[in-house]
Formats: sequence, structure tokens, C-alpha cells
Amino acid sequence: MNDAARFAVHTATTKPWDLETAVRKYAEAGVAGISVWKEALEGHDAAKAGAMIRSAGLSAVSLVRGGFFPAALAAVRRERIRDNERLIRVASALGAPLIVLVCGADPKVRIADARAQVEAGIEVILPFAEAEGVSLAIEPLHPMYAGDRSVINTLAEANDLCERFGSPSLGVAVDVFHVWWDPALEAQIARAGRLGLIKAFHVCDWKTPVLDMLEDRGLMGEGCIDIPLIRGWVEAAGFNGFVEVEIFSRRFWAMDQDAWLRMILGALREHV
Repeated sequence: MNDAARFAVHTATTKPWDLETAVRKYAEAGVAGISVWKEALEGHDAAKAGAMIRSAGLSAVSLVRGGFFPAALAAVRRERIRDNERLIRVASALGAPLIVLVCGADPKVRIADARAQVEAGIEVILPFAEAEGVSLAIEPLHPMYAGDRSVINTLAEANDLCERFGSPSLGVAVDVFHVWWDPALEAQIARAGRLGLIKAFHVCDWKTPVLDMLEDRGLMGEGCIDIPLIRGWVEAAGFNGFVEVEIFSRRFWAMDQDAWLRMILGALREHV
């Protein structure tokens, strides 16, 4: 990667650092953007955190993550709607233009019903997001998460949802970890581009074997994802936003985080 002005890191990638440290270290390393996980904001005033980010010369790319709509109990679904509305207000105060949606799943809910609950949840919160000036990005997750984390598992499904709503405030997040395997990926990225839906692009790599479904993502270049190819498709589709590094890894969290950030910068130069 040769355009440092488009390089962003998720705070979850350097999870051991608190928000203040992450902001300072990213800025010192020449990182241009930061995607803030809501857990990193705990104990912070969102408006003050946003001012800190901007003062460091960083862009607040997104707030991560909303969604999680499906549940067997209606009361739980209603509370999750309220959680999403609160998160939208936080994003507005932070100055983050986007919330990434992990749409959710519940093993007690049939998958067709869970997908209907996702659509119903988005229908409720979308007008609230529009009024607050915050966009939402549906992130399809790899099918291995369909039982407990998201029943939206392909970019085609995410595109379909967005097309049904037809709102400029609703789009998709393309995360290579989740979609690299999909034989329809090139066509669906092109479709998302025609519809103006691509709001985020996340990179990491797929190790073999994956030792933990959640916390064993690879650094770019150590796995089997053709990241430059997918990046090319995304950019050919008209996306010119941040390339965001989102890596959950216990082995990388256990190492010196300054050294880890240097590894990320090197991998971006060589493998993205």
C-alpha cells in the first residue's frame, strides 16, 4: 500500500492499548484514521474523545459495532434496538460518520426468522441514523458465524437488504476475512459499487488452520486471501475510502504492541 492517507486501524487490532495510547501511537506512526470500538470508549465522553482524535490529526472512520438484532424474546429485541439508538447518538457525538453492523444471530431462532428480525431492526433504526447524520454499514460475516453472530453471510444478502431500503445512509462493509471465499464476490462488489453501497473496506488474512474462530486472524500476507485482488475490485467499484486493518489475534495482542504496529505497517506496504 502506498497511500498512507488512506490507512486506518481499528482499536481492537491493538486491544491492549487504551484509547488515548492508541490515538497517540497511531498518529506517531503516520496512521491517518482510527475506527473506534465501543469498548474502547468506556469511561470516555464521546465528544471529548472525538476532539482528542481530531487534535491528533486522525479521522474517526467508524464506530464499531452495532446490530445484533435477532433474539428469541421480543423484550430482548426491543432492548437491542435501544442499544443501537444509543450507539448512533455516541457516533454522532464522536464525529464518526459510520457504524458497522454485525447483524446478529440466535441459535434459538430459525435462520429465516432471524433474517427477518435483522431487516425489521434495521427498518427501525435507519430513520434515527438518518436524522443523526450517521450511516450504517452491514458487514456480512463468514458462514461459520451463522449460528451465533450473524445470519447475513454473503455480500449478495447485504446488497439485497440495502437495495430494499434504498437509503443513502445504508451500505455495506467489505471485510476480506468474511467474503474472500465467495465465488460471486467480484460480481457482488461491482453491484455494490453501481448502487453506491460500499462504505468500508477491512483487511487482515485467513490463516490455515484457524485456531480460534474469533481471535486468530492473520496479518496480511501470512494467509491465503488475495487482498490486492479484492482491493482492486473494491476500488474499481468506486470506493476511495480508508483501508482499515481489523485483526483479532491473541498471539499478536500478547506481543509488544509497538512492534506489532510496525509489523502492520510493513504488511500494508508489501501485501495490500
